[in-house]
Amino acid sequence: MNKLPLDRRAIIKAMLLGSVAPWVMSSRALAASSCDDHVVRVGAIIAPDTMNPFATWSSFYPLIYTNDFLVGVDAQRHPDRTGFAKEWSVADDKLTWTLKIWPGMKWSDGQPATARDAAFTYNYLRGSIGKPDELNVGASNTSGLENVESVAALDDQTLQIVTKVPTRWPIDNIIMIVPEHIWKDISYADARSTFRNDPPLVGTGPMIVTEFQQGQFVQLTPNEYFRTGKPATAGMILNFFTTADPMAQGLKSGNLDFGFGITVAQWEDLSRDPEIVVAEARIEQRNYLAFNTVSGQGAGSTQALQDSAFRDAIGYAIDQKTLVERAFRGHADPGVGLVMPSATEYYSELSDIRRHFDPAEAGRRLDAAGYRDADGDGIREDKEGNKFQLELITGTIAGNLEIPIAAVQFIAGWLAQIGIPVSVTQLDPGALNARTAVPAKGGGGWDLLVASSWDSPSPLGVLKIGKSTYLFNKSYWKNEKFDQILSQVESTVDLQKSKELVDQATRLIYAEAPYIMLCYPTLLEAYRKDCFEGWGEDLSTWSYFPFDRLRPV
Repeated sequence: MNKLPLDRRAIIKAMLLGSVAPWVMSSRALAASSCDDHVVRVGAIIAPDTMNPFATWSSFYPLIYTNDFLVGVDAQRHPDRTGFAKEWSVADDKLTWTLKIWPGMKWSDGQPATARDAAFTYNYLRGSIGKPDELNVGASNTSGLENVESVAALDDQTLQIVTKVPTRWPIDNIIMIVPEHIWKDISYADARSTFRNDPPLVGTGPMIVTEFQQGQFVQLTPNEYFRTGKPATAGMILNFFTTADPMAQGLKSGNLDFGFGITVAQWEDLSRDPEIVVAEARIEQRNYLAFNTVSGQGAGSTQALQDSAFRDAIGYAIDQKTLVERAFRGHADPGVGLVMPSATEYYSELSDIRRHFDPAEAGRRLDAAGYRDADGDGIREDKEGNKFQLELITGTIAGNLEIPIAAVQFIAGWLAQIGIPVSVTQLDPGALNARTAVPAKGGGGWDLLVASSWDSPSPLGVLKIGKSTYLFNKSYWKNEKFDQILSQVESTVDLQKSKELVDQATRLIYAEAPYIMLCYPTLLEAYRKDCFEGWGEDLSTWSYFPFDRLRPV
């Protein structure tokens, strides 16, 4: 868990979804610990609402400890963090994938875990496509399955996935494999809503959820059938918090062994404790300034927002280095393009086209684009002769790390310096979602947005924020060429070709500037070293690591 490991996996956005209920913790879950019970106590700002992966995003944690992906991010980066499949390959046709399931693997209830369970999971989802109760609302959903021709178990150890077009989806998807004998009689209507999948769960991961107290904690028990051996600890309790304060207190007192999502001040305070190791990790969150680029319904206060020259000029007035150093106190990487540093295969500094902080240059470009201060009062006018007065809305997207208000204040100040005054409106997550919804659903009407996104490090994950039909394209930007490149990305298996396409798309959207990337924040975490060892270099938030291999001290 060292500083800024380049392969550090992000938390899926729903893991930090805050609860509206006050924080309550049972004394049994967060009792004073002397290490003697060998139970790992973890704290996080999360609010799981059901243990059903088809019905929610907010329970990614703790389900990641109990359910495996077929392959997923970690298995492709770390050979010791494999999922349901042990090996995988694609045929020369780039359409036929063969995945070998672990031989002799069992579900936590002792039933055989085979390729038939994996085939069932995917076909269960495929069978719902187009139906009123399509399974498209949870973390395990139908997205990507429209490009799948067939999924079949050739035998207990061999799964075959045939796609309609070349795509890396068979190994990149984050669908959790579920046991057929548990789910085969669950209707789609129940699976997407009322079926809670109450504990004890049945999974192939190292830790099995055996108790769930909503708003409080989940308790997990070591899986005696885990494929690499039963974990050495006596189990795990994942405590839910709504703020970081009690989590930091629990780490200091010894009531918690590990916590993530702590604040900078807490992280710095905990770093002085000799029994605690602090770390920060690169994640997939991107903090950005978005422009409302839509015309007609939902448009902003000026047509200048639809002009890429105006947006590009604004980019020169944003000092990403100062944002990192002063608003984030060094716990972020300066923003560049769509690709975040944790997506190591695709990240680029864009050094040949990268903007630099230069308010004078921003002013020159605004002048050249026709946005001048005609009367010398310090406020520029748009091409229709109206003085600029932009509304900047901001808030924390549910599930993402908070953006310090200081960052917004810096941005407002820089824009004022170049003659673009803004008023700031801070919104709660619900109101922010409503204001930034697609105009057809009542969103829009704002000018600038400071917010964030948190997606996977796959090519589609890093680029889809610019896709014209993507609901979370908060800028409402549409570009046919970008969509065409993205379509090619979705139908590409070759890694080098994917890199080239991602670079093309990244450069295109950087030049058009519907988004100005502000920074990529890091996740702050801490663990105690007096009770357990084996934490490794980084806690994965894409898999069960390191809770499969922790050992009592």
